[in-house]
Amino acid sequence: MKYFSLIWAQLFRSKTRTLLTLFSVVVAFMLFGMLDAVRVAFNSGGSVDGANRLVVSSRLSITQSLPINLLPKIEQIPGVKRATYAMWFGGIYQDPKNFFPNFSVGPNFFDVYTEYEVPPDQLKAFVDTRDGAIVGEVLAKKHGWKVGDTIPLQATIFPRGGSNDWPLQLKAIFKVKDPKNVGAENQLMMNWKYFDESNDYIKNQVSWYTVTLANAQQANQVSKAIDALSANSDHETKSQTESAFQQAFAKQIGDIGLIVTGIMAAVFFTLLLLTGNTMSQAVRERIPELAVLKTLGFRDGTVLTLVMIESVLLIVLGGMIGMGLASIIMPILTGASQGMISLPGMPMQTWIVALVLMVVIGIVVGLLPALRAKRLKIVDALAGR
Repeated sequence: MKYFSLIWAQLFRSKTRTLLTLFSVVVAFMLFGMLDAVRVAFNSGGSVDGANRLVVSSRLSITQSLPINLLPKIEQIPGVKRATYAMWFGGIYQDPKNFFPNFSVGPNFFDVYTEYEVPPDQLKAFVDTRDGAIVGEVLAKKHGWKVGDTIPLQATIFPRGGSNDWPLQLKAIFKVKDPKNVGAENQLMMNWKYFDESNDYIKNQVSWYTVTLANAQQANQVSKAIDALSANSDHETKSQTESAFQQAFAKQIGDIGLIVTGIMAAVFFTLLLLTGNTMSQAVRERIPELAVLKTLGFRDGTVLTLVMIESVLLIVLGGMIGMGLASIIMPILTGASQGMISLPGMPMQTWIVALVLMVVIGIVVGLLPALRAKRLKIVDALAGR
């Protein structure tokens, strides 16, 4: 564009004001990038088509348990390669602040979750030890645990013999194969049989089943067959993808999408006011200069376009920097937290939404100043009226 140098010069006419405004835009879009990436990750459950692993839980609520006698029936369904189960425990270690996911699992749990690496001898020791436990490497390092230690877990839901004490023998430590999934190492598992025999309240129940499929193309067919097993019973099931199941857990805290939308609406409303004021002041200060441009032959439409491009350029420049910083910061935070925080990568959907927002905000904040510049009368401007 032949007028780019002119637009750039006008944009940085007041460097301090422009840089402060730019900083605000950078922060706004950095927050947007990080929050929207989390929202997209939580809302990416969708259809079961093409999924090679399904989670079967209660149709009513993830807090409702299912009978263990469903397992052999699920395993007999054509297309099911392997099935395992788990029961949420919800214990704490020393202090509620030390909370981490912990649950009891079936003996073939790690045959289904092949993304976890466990030394074979340790895995055998875990399965063979009634009160054995297995933890992720990140969690073990955090608390200084090593194989052979006793973990004094405290129950918050399921007492044992009238006591909340659940001492577990640490028999194995697992690692994840994918470094991006290091957050999965912040969990503890115990043997389901020990939990079932020892807890005071609930027997022969599990929280969910995880099913591996022989053919991912049969996911929809298999999920319907599994749900048909308990149709019209008091324990109807819902088969879904793992990401959809994780969404259900997240919604116990709140609607992630609504929370993110509310936060970003407040941020962008403030950004509109700030950048709108900046552009209005910038045009007001340049009225004599705009009058000179018109005197030199610049048409009203050209002046309007120059101001609009300047506004959009300001937002796009800050927005791209902010989104770039977000995409850099997210993996750094994930690594620095040693898996306690596991942020997803920046999805293309977030980039597209961000670019649309940049253009729309730029147009909105620049429209009124641009119209004022277009309607400017040369004589009045040069006369200071």
